Order: sequence, then C-alpha cells, then structure tokens
Amino acid sequence: MAASIYVTTPEPACGKSLICLGIMDMVLRKTKKVGIFRPIITERSPEKRDKNIDLILRHFDLDLDYEDTFAFRRHEAREMIAQGKQDALLDKIIDKYKKLEQKCDFVLVEGTDFVRERSAFDFNINVEVARNLGCPVLILGSANNRDINDAVSGVQLYLDQFIEKECEIAAVLLNRADPADAHELLMSMREKITLESPVLSVIPDNIVLKSPTMQEVADHLDAEILFGKDQLDRQAFRFSVASMQIQNYLEHLTENCLVITPGDRGDVIMSVLQAHQSTNYPPISGVILTTQYNPPATITRLLDGIPNLVPILSVEMNTFNTASKLGSIHSHIAPENTTKIALSLKIFEKYVDTKALEEKISTIKSRGVTPRMFEYNLVQKAKSSRKHIVLPEGRDLRVLKAAEYILENDIVDLTLLGNEDRIVTTIRQQGLRIDLDRIKIIEPATSPQFEEYTETLLEIRKAKGMTKEQAQDSMCDVSFYGTMMVHKGHADGMVSGAMHTTQHTIRPALQIIKTKKGCSTVSSVFFMCLEDRVLVYGDCAVNPNPNAEQLAEIAISSAETSLAFDVDPKVAMLSYSSGDSGKGAEVDKVREATKIAKERRPDLKIEGPIQYDAAVDKQVGSQKMPGSEVAGQASVLIFPDLNTGNNTYKAVQRETGAIAIGPVLQGLKKPVNDLSRGCTVPDIINTVVITAIQAQSIGEEL
Repeated sequence: MAASIYVTTPEPACGKSLICLGIMDMVLRKTKKVGIFRPIITERSPEKRDKNIDLILRHFDLDLDYEDTFAFRRHEAREMIAQGKQDALLDKIIDKYKKLEQKCDFVLVEGTDFVRERSAFDFNINVEVARNLGCPVLILGSANNRDINDAVSGVQLYLDQFIEKECEIAAVLLNRADPADAHELLMSMREKITLESPVLSVIPDNIVLKSPTMQEVADHLDAEILFGKDQLDRQAFRFSVASMQIQNYLEHLTENCLVITPGDRGDVIMSVLQAHQSTNYPPISGVILTTQYNPPATITRLLDGIPNLVPILSVEMNTFNTASKLGSIHSHIAPENTTKIALSLKIFEKYVDTKALEEKISTIKSRGVTPRMFEYNLVQKAKSSRKHIVLPEGRDLRVLKAAEYILENDIVDLTLLGNEDRIVTTIRQQGLRIDLDRIKIIEPATSPQFEEYTETLLEIRKAKGMTKEQAQDSMCDVSFYGTMMVHKGHADGMVSGAMHTTQHTIRPALQIIKTKKGCSTVSSVFFMCLEDRVLVYGDCAVNPNPNAEQLAEIAISSAETSLAFDVDPKVAMLSYSSGDSGKGAEVDKVREATKIAKERRPDLKIEGPIQYDAAVDKQVGSQKMPGSEVAGQASVLIFPDLNTGNNTYKAVQRETGAIAIGPVLQGLKKPVNDLSRGCTVPDIINTVVITAIQAQSIGEEL
C-alpha cells in the first residue's frame, strides 16, 4: 500500500495548488514513484483537462496517463448520487485509486473543488471518500478577510466532520492570512484544535499567488484581445473602474491595477497608458473596454505604434456587469507560470513544518478498513488467482442474478446445478446477461460423473453401512453432488443454503470433505463491516455450546481466517467479566480456552476473558485491562456460545446498519459455505468471493 494524503478544503479559493505543489516537491526528494489522484473533477468537457492535475503532471513530469488520475466529472457524480447510486460511485473511486496506487509509492489525493460556498455535496463526498480510501487528511482553510475567531472556527467545523467519521488528521493549515494576524492565528489554532499532534500552520496571504494573469482575465470574461497579446502573463493585483474625470481618477491608480472603462472613453485609455509609462505613477496590468465599443481608428493607429503595450481587452458587457463578474475570478497556477510555482514552493517550505508533515504521512495508518474498501479488497483478491465455485441452487433467481454479476466482473468460474432447460429458460425470461458459453450447468442424475461420484461416496461411507442405492440417492441431491465436486477437485469450493437449511449444506461436507489436519471442530465467523472498520465474530452459526478445547480451536481458526482476509488478528475471548475479576463455570471455561489457545499459538495476540466493551473501546480497555495488546483494539471476537454470538451479531447488524458477511465456515479441508434462506444477491456474491479466497489459501497450504 502506497503512502498517501488527502488534501481538502471547506470552501473555494483556499489555495490547494500551493499545498499540492509543496507536498509533491517534498515527497519527490525521497521517492520518484508518485501519483496525483482526484476523485471528482469540475471540468465537464473531455477536451479540457483539470487544471490542478495538469499542473502536477506537467511541472513534475509524472509518467501517468491523465485518464488514470480521476474517477468522475462533477456532473456525473451528482447524477449518480441523485439516483441513489452512492455505493457505485465509491466503488469506482476506490477501484481507480487502487489501480493508480499499485504504480506508486505515494499518492497525493486532492479533494473536490467547491463550486459554491460551503456546498453540502462537497462536504459529504470529501469525508466519505477520504474515509473509504483510508488516507490521512490535510485540511486547508482560508483566513482571507476574516477575523481570527471566524477563521479558526470555520476550519474547525470542517475538521469535526472528519473526526466524527474517525479519519486520521495529518495537518490543519490556514492559508491567505493577514501577515499581522499570523502568529495570533497559530496560537488560537493550537488552543482550539486539541487533536493529538497534527501539523498546524498558518500561511500569510501573497498578492502574487492570488492575482490572475491577463490571460485568465480574458478567458474568464470571454474577452477579445485587441492589443498586448505578448503581455498576457501580467498579473492584475486589483480591479478599478475609471468613471471619474481623468485628473481625479489618476490618483486611484495602484501597482498592477486593471482599469475598467467604457470603450468610447479615449481620454481614459490614453491617460492611463501614459501614466503607466510615467515614473511618477505605478505600472498597470491592462485595460478592459466595456459596452462593445472599440477605440476609433485614430486611437487604434496610435496604439499600434506603441511597443510593449499592456493588454487591452474588449467585452460586450456593460461596466457594472464586467466588474461584478471579475469579482468571481479565481487565479490558478499554470504549468507555464514558473514564477508562481517557484514562489509557492518557497512559501510552503517556509511556513509548513515539512519534516513533521513527512513523518505524519509515513506513520499514520487508517484506524480500520471501511466496509466498501474491505469488499473491494475481497474482490481483487479473489480475481488474483481465479477459482471455480459450484452453486447447487441454480434455479434460485437470486443465485442467477449473483452469477450474472460475478461473470460480468470476471471474478470466478461458475458451475450451476439443476435442470439445464429450466435454468436457461429462467435466464432468458428474466433478461439476465449470462453468457451460457462461460458457465457450466449440470443436472446431477444425468451427469457423466454420476457413477464415479456414487462409487466414491460409497467408499467413504461404507464403514457406516451405506448401500449403493443410498449413495445413488445422495448423489441426486445437489448439496451432495456439489460437495463431491469440491472433494474430487472438479470445483474449488461450494456455496449453498439459499433454498436449503444449514444442516443440509454442512452435513455432506462433514461426511465427504471432513476437517483439516489438526482441527476437530468446524466453526464459523461473520465479517462484521461496521462504518469505520471490519470485525470478525466467531462462532455465531454452528456450535451451540463449545467446551474450552473447542472454544480454543474456534479462536485459532478465526484468527487464521482473519489473516487470510487481511484483517490483523487481535483475539478477544469474550465473557461477562474481564481478567481475574469474575468467577463461575462460564467465565472459567473462557479462561481455560484462552490458556489452551495461547499454548497452541503463542504467536497470536489473544486476551481473555474480556468483556465486549473492554475489547473494542480503547478508553474502557485501558481501564479494565491496562497494558493489554488486545484490549480496546480487538479485531477478532470469540463468543462463549452460539446463543450469545448469534444474538450479538444480529443485534449489531440491525442497530448499527453493519454489513454482516457470513457465516464463513472454517476447519474443513476444502471450502464449503452456507447462505441463509433470506440471503440477498450481494450476500451470495460476497460469499462466493470469500469461498474463492479460502480456496486460494488451501491451495497455498497444499
């Protein structure tokens, strides 16, 4: 995983370009493999490149395709959210970010541009994207034209939203501050922002960086350039309307002032140009002629003969509307503007503690994997080594819809069990996009492997008195047939249960596949995808009242499962008391199970007995079990019995809206997983993906 930082602002015109240039320059001192990514860009037209991305790509000469550096245009993102497709929006953002991340050691993520003051869309989307990408966040506020209290409060309001979502904060910066207020602003930030050691900085305002060039003015007004096309890099420090008598107006000229006047005011045009050339008046940046009047031929002839003439622009709007529109112009740092780029880098180095920021970027880790990122990682892992999964319930419409998604996204190979004519008819009647050349459909009783499978089952179960007729009857059952496919290596895993009981799914696996070496207990876990992290709950589906030995096995199996799915296992053996405080048969069982598990796997972090709150809450954990490596940060939670585990996972699922993926069976030689009869299409997809990953792990072990 590449290091990263998410740069975001609570409003427009905070100066992200300065910060992004500075961060990229800082990082490039240590590594060359860097990337820039924007989840959403403002440009609507495919012909126009995002200014901020273009600046970073061109100035630092990054070897990246432009199309790989963003996910959506703004209008596309807003349309998806309006249609209730926020999950799909986040999925694509994550997908494009992760693909870019694979090429880089560091990725700078730049948040959305605010098109309106404090847009709710930008507030919400920036928080959600930063949280799901797992990037530490740099919040950049503006102190422009604000008193100290307002400036700090504005950035603190935005900061609170990221803290509420448990994003890691790397830095909080205030840009465009009055130099006279800079020190007091920094002191106020240190007093009010009480986070643990974020980088805090105040950057004074700089007139050169915020002032537009005459080219930007011309583009913003859609103006005609009459004169001075070779002088368009001049900057306009302020705008001034020349409506007075010229002898009075000249006193109002300031350095690099842009003069706005009606096009028929030849006196103003000539006077301000003469003042520009005079050593007694400051130079101007240019002139805008309004109301669609251009200078008469005599003045045009005169202007044509003046060398190095400042830009003179012409617009159709009247003077008032022109001045009003100029009030909304925001200057950008163009790749060609080496003066602004050099000044930005100098200011960043001077006012931002680059050493502390660099350390934050390299050391901060996300507090947990979000459900969206977890599901994305699962799919990518399943795709990394393609497996073959059998789905015995091929006539269930939910299974067919899941198969459509799985095949369209090229995740695994599939076999459906059932009557081929009925399954194909359902596919066509429902309009499902399933390529029949890419999927196998097998009816057990008529398959070429039927006799072979019958003989194998008979051999396995003959000690139990099974007859050939009984074996044939069993092989007509889709659960037995699918399990035999896995046993024989004709499929890598099986997912069933949408139309059958848990017992119907598990019993054939116990009889045919059996438990793996060193494990006598088949158990289960649920992946509980909470808002900000993923926890592993076990056992919530199989063992009603495990003894200490079985509970220890469940803990070890659950830790191994979590490792296979990139969840760092910190195992909490749950009970109604923590540590040595409680007595009784139930807590003693957990205490003994903890001891057995630690003896068998001293490499694992295991704590018990421990209460749920002490296991997951840092403050409670530090009070009840100080010094524990697990308390307050447990990722794998082992319940003492099925009653407790099943009720807890359902309560958490219903009350928090968590996604519960499972049950995932563990302890078998090869993967077979059970669905609930009330499962949804996403449940089936997730279970197939998990089964494929389990098959990969078993392949590695073999």
